[in-house]
Amino acid sequence: MLMIDTGLLAAWQILHVLSNNWAIVAMFCTIVTLIVLPLAIVRKYARISLNIMRNTKPPLARGPLDFDRISGEPVSFPAYDGLPLAGMLVRANPRVPRRGLIVFAHEFCSDMHSCARYCLPLRAVGYDIFTFNFRGHGESQDLSEYVPRQWVSERELYDMRGAIAYIVRWLKDEHLPPEVGVFGISRGACAAILAAEEFPQIKAITVDGAFSTDSTIEYLMKRWAYIFATVRIVYKNHPRVFWRFLRWTLMRMARRKFGVRFPSVRKAILRMSPRPILFIHGEKDSYLPVEQSRLLYTLAGQPKTFWIAPDARHNQAVIRHPEQYERRTTEFFLRHLNASVKEQDTSRPGSAPKSPGSPLDELAAHAS
Repeated sequence: MLMIDTGLLAAWQILHVLSNNWAIVAMFCTIVTLIVLPLAIVRKYARISLNIMRNTKPPLARGPLDFDRISGEPVSFPAYDGLPLAGMLVRANPRVPRRGLIVFAHEFCSDMHSCARYCLPLRAVGYDIFTFNFRGHGESQDLSEYVPRQWVSERELYDMRGAIAYIVRWLKDEHLPPEVGVFGISRGACAAILAAEEFPQIKAITVDGAFSTDSTIEYLMKRWAYIFATVRIVYKNHPRVFWRFLRWTLMRMARRKFGVRFPSVRKAILRMSPRPILFIHGEKDSYLPVEQSRLLYTLAGQPKTFWIAPDARHNQAVIRHPEQYERRTTEFFLRHLNASVKEQDTSRPGSAPKSPGSPLDELAAHAS
């Protein structure tokens, strides 16, 4: 009986203290509601999203190594952080005027030889192709603890920087204009845009399946959080600022967890001075929906073009529509990276008209 009375007395004392300090109690409840609970939700979503970044791989419409290999002049060059990388220079068709040089950046799980799937039409019209293996792919082995993933990190940017610096130096040594185009696929497309922010020598960019890791992770967080959320009404009513804070939190957690930084392609394209850019994306890409490329297209400056390839899934446009893919990519580079036409223009003072039959004249005639 004494124990019961003691318990009741303690409960009464607690209620008495709470009733006399209702403002403190209300403040404490508010802190829990506004800070502790949202942080718990963020932590749960962040764990889900880290697993997405760690384990989820893009679906491959065809094997990334399923193509006829081509030969070129093998080279070795250092990445920005000094890691040796393997590359290859494929010379342009010698029977046509040389137009320039295009650096090809392959997709995740592929290698430098996949340029054969995308770039043979460009070689045929007069472009040299410089292609290389990102670290952890092909002959470019990385013996560190870094694990390449489908999300572009600062390590792939190091590789892209090394490739651009090497080929610009090579062009100067060959007494050729130090200007290049870049052609990137999926993760390689992201690395190409990041490099274009830093290298004014990049004059034209074609990207197939481009995305920004931060905005794509936000999309995937919403997609997967809907499945794992236990209280749907809470999930459906998260404000936009919540998802932005979650994205910010996750990218910092990922940096600590994986030991690398994941640069924002979205921010890079905003900071990049306007450069001609062609976006390509598969209409039925269920892994990276068209909206991810459309976001980058909206942020890019003019001149820009966006081709949504009908019925194509991730990186499948070149397979589903090979003739249109060839036409769009060659016309784009002939219009915006054409050393042969530039040499004709500068060789005649007084802004003389372009010679008849030049590729740009042909394109203009085709357009009319």
